[in-house]
Amino acid sequence: MLYLAEVQKQKGGLLSGGGKTELKLLACQRTDQNWSTVSEEVIAAEDASKLNDGALVLVELNPNRQVQRIQEAGRPLVNILQNFSRQLEKFKLKEDEIDQWKQSLTFQAQELNRREMEMEARLEQLQNMEEDLQQLEEQKQEVDTSRGEIERLQAEIERNRQELEGAWEHLRGEQRRLEERQVDFKQGTTLDEAQSRAMSELLDRLSNRILPTETVKQDLDVSFELLEKQQAILSPHWEQLQQQKTAIAQQQEEVERLSQIFSDRQNAWQQGQNSLVQQTAQLQISTAELNSKQDYIQILKEQLRNQEDLYQQIHTLAATSGDVVLGQKIDVEALQKMPLDELQKIVQDLEQKLEIDASFVHDQEQELKYKQEAIEELEKKLNQASDQDHINLELELRDENDHYQMLNSSLVGQRRNMLQRQKFLKQHQNILLRRQGHTLPDEQEGNQINLEPILLQIETQRQQYSQEIQKLEREIEQMRAGIDLAQGMIDNQTHDLEDKQQELKAIEENLLSLRTATAQCCGRVNLYEEALQPIQDCLDSLRQKLQGIGESLDRFKETGDHQLQAIAQMRQTLQSLISQPELLAS
Repeated sequence: MLYLAEVQKQKGGLLSGGGKTELKLLACQRTDQNWSTVSEEVIAAEDASKLNDGALVLVELNPNRQVQRIQEAGRPLVNILQNFSRQLEKFKLKEDEIDQWKQSLTFQAQELNRREMEMEARLEQLQNMEEDLQQLEEQKQEVDTSRGEIERLQAEIERNRQELEGAWEHLRGEQRRLEERQVDFKQGTTLDEAQSRAMSELLDRLSNRILPTETVKQDLDVSFELLEKQQAILSPHWEQLQQQKTAIAQQQEEVERLSQIFSDRQNAWQQGQNSLVQQTAQLQISTAELNSKQDYIQILKEQLRNQEDLYQQIHTLAATSGDVVLGQKIDVEALQKMPLDELQKIVQDLEQKLEIDASFVHDQEQELKYKQEAIEELEKKLNQASDQDHINLELELRDENDHYQMLNSSLVGQRRNMLQRQKFLKQHQNILLRRQGHTLPDEQEGNQINLEPILLQIETQRQQYSQEIQKLEREIEQMRAGIDLAQGMIDNQTHDLEDKQQELKAIEENLLSLRTATAQCCGRVNLYEEALQPIQDCLDSLRQKLQGIGESLDRFKETGDHQLQAIAQMRQTLQSLISQPELLAS
């Protein structure tokens, strides 16, 4: 199992063997992305003696709590933090997406509730209109009844008018005879008793034929009251019709407002879509440029690896060949004059340091071998993986390759240092053996080749390649950050456009529903007006007829009064013609 641990060293000399190295366990890996803290446990690990005190390492323990493998934890911790950062970014995007969906669902729910309330209000209006139509039917029947009553009154008035005209004809005949009598009277003739009595009877009959108008006036007033009651019932329906027309006008204004909003937001969505296309094209150009830089950096890395291989081969040649000189030469004269015990102590120290370096290099080479095996295993899994696991395996393979390159780069320098120490130790051992009296093969110091200038030239080229690679890596990192930022902006803009498209769809549906409801209301109002207008026209016609009847009745009453005055005058004239006073009483 893999643990994160801290190196702890006790005080003591390295050569004396008094120091003790331990590992303090801090955390344990449960899964690839899951770590948990553990109780502070300390285990012995002499393999970590070459590491600094306080360094963080990744250590793999077997079930018996023995150390199997140790590696520095710097790069893996960076990868873990990078993965954690990527996961946080994914979670943030998911949260933003969930918030956008919540807002969209809230807006849709509000729209549904509003439309449901509108439908309920319209249903209630329709029910009220149906009730009003029923009341209008009843009012129409009452108007028809009133119309029949008015027609009856008109017939009765016409009959009375005809009787009145007959009476007037009779009165005019009697008036002519009276005038003839007056002519005769002027000639000296007088009325006898029979003629006076006949004339008085005719005047009485004429007075009795003038009909009273009070009853007709009362019936006419009742008809006017009924008509006003019908109008009072009909007026609220006209007011309601006007209110509905006002509501329809407001709905039409709302339709125009929503149409303008829909047009503006559709234009904004189209502009956003065009901008998204441009950004996507620019992102593709940046991605192509990034790929070209990555290809170029791969070529430079290949050149750098070749330089490192050449550098390593020259070092190996220098270390294994006695005729090749690498770096500074040892001070042979000082070693010849040094006491033999001190020289032996130096050789022992060099042997111990070389042994430590060789052990460390061997461990690192084993670690590099394990990494290579892990990479090969991941490549096999990647070839057989499904689409769902392909991305995770690619990330894991990339991390393993980074670990391998980092470990291999550090191992090159360690191998070079170990070879230098080997040759340095060999030179000291040869001097020690010569001073102890041992015979060594003759060394040709004058024929030795110094490869230091070549190595310096190779090192200069390596530095140039490294600087160029670092520069390209910084540029690539900046480009990746820019591409990630652009991709994030494109993703956000895509989500925004999708939300706007959903909002446009909701507005369009609402606009269509509002237009349909407005058209239905217009149809119902027109039907309502078509039902009200004939009734109103009928009431207006009845009012005009009743007003005409009232005017005729007034004229009829005025004519009757004139007739009574004429009869009174005729009685006075008759009184003057009667020769006997008793005829006046008759």
